[in-house]
Amino acid sequence: MTALRHRNLLVLIMGALIGTAWLALLLWEQSPYGRYLDHGHWTAIGLAAGICGLLPHGEVALPALLYVGGWVLMVVAMMLPTTFPLLYRFDRLAAARGNRVELIVLLVAGYLLVWLGFGIAAHLLDAVINTMARQSEWLMLNAWALGAGLLTTAGLFQFSRLKYHCLDQCRTPLSFIIRHWHGLAPRRDAFWLGIHHGAFCVGCCWAIMLLMFVVGTGNVGWMLALGTVMAIEKNTVWGKRVSRPLGLALIAWAALIVIDHMA
Repeated sequence: MTALRHRNLLVLIMGALIGTAWLALLLWEQSPYGRYLDHGHWTAIGLAAGICGLLPHGEVALPALLYVGGWVLMVVAMMLPTTFPLLYRFDRLAAARGNRVELIVLLVAGYLLVWLGFGIAAHLLDAVINTMARQSEWLMLNAWALGAGLLTTAGLFQFSRLKYHCLDQCRTPLSFIIRHWHGLAPRRDAFWLGIHHGAFCVGCCWAIMLLMFVVGTGNVGWMLALGTVMAIEKNTVWGKRVSRPLGLALIAWAALIVIDHMA
């Protein structure tokens, strides 16, 4: 009965956190400030432009802050649900400890920190590519090539050994906890367990997450679709069967884009 109560509490807390993230993203997307979720030149107009003018280095600081906030919400909404098997098993393991909730919070914090680091790197890469595109007349006229290239990269990654190695780590939560949880320094170990799990999660899902830069980082519908795909890959017994067909579909999508623009 106690184990069931613990599980119900965990489901309630996680559901509230994830549901709040989805609701915030949906309201943000539908609001007049929905453009702040995307990567356009939205800081050149409206309220954001005024704030950029007032803050020191505001043209850099404000977009970064807004981007980080949107990315964290996106990760909580899309990726945190895929970690529930690990969180549930860790919750049962730590049930006898008085600071069980604190340990789970530290685990989640470590997990989100890794995804935040990836998001910052992806944002910087996106900024570099946009700068290069503005300096290249060919890329300005053929921006579709960048999207096709990213789709092809994501599709090919679905067939890589790294993909399946990281996916195997994510799909065996109990074994993963046993390898990385020692319990001698519970707070530190919980935080590092989250970091380790986040690293493997990024390792198997980074290419699919980068597709948000193709379909639009502020598109809640695509967030839901891609989040569902990643949850299926990681948490279902038949998830591996999805990976290669998905890779073929992404490569075919890229090929259709190329054919459409070369015709």
